[in-house]
Amino acid sequence: MKRNLLTFAAVGAIALGGFAVAQGENGAFGQAGGWHGHGFALEKLTKTLSLTSDQQTKVQPIIDQARPQIIAIHKDAMQKTQAVMTNTVSQIRPLLNPDQQKKLDDLQKAHQDMMNAIKEMHAAQGE
Repeated sequence: MKRNLLTFAAVGAIALGGFAVAQGENGAFGQAGGWHGHGFALEKLTKTLSLTSDQQTKVQPIIDQARPQIIAIHKDAMQKTQAVMTNTVSQIRPLLNPDQQKKLDDLQKAHQDMMNAIKEMHAAQGE
């Protein structure tokens, strides 16, 4: 039972970590959020690669075209991850005693609170 709970916690941490990386760290093509920082993507590439203004003009439409595709892929991956995690929890929960179930509930609530805070932050940033 304890191994299952630890497995769930590890899976959750990995999924949450991946989401945090995708949402919040400096990506190769942008500032905060990598592809999410639409206006910053070209700025970061220009600085990193010393793009000329002609190159910038040619690169921007490529970035603009890729951005919605990457966002869609990310959203799909997050939905699939959530479905797997929900299924995993539904299988683990009956194996736990009441104290463990409460801890699991607390972990899930903390995870949901963090996800809501990230969504609120992005909404406030206008992304």
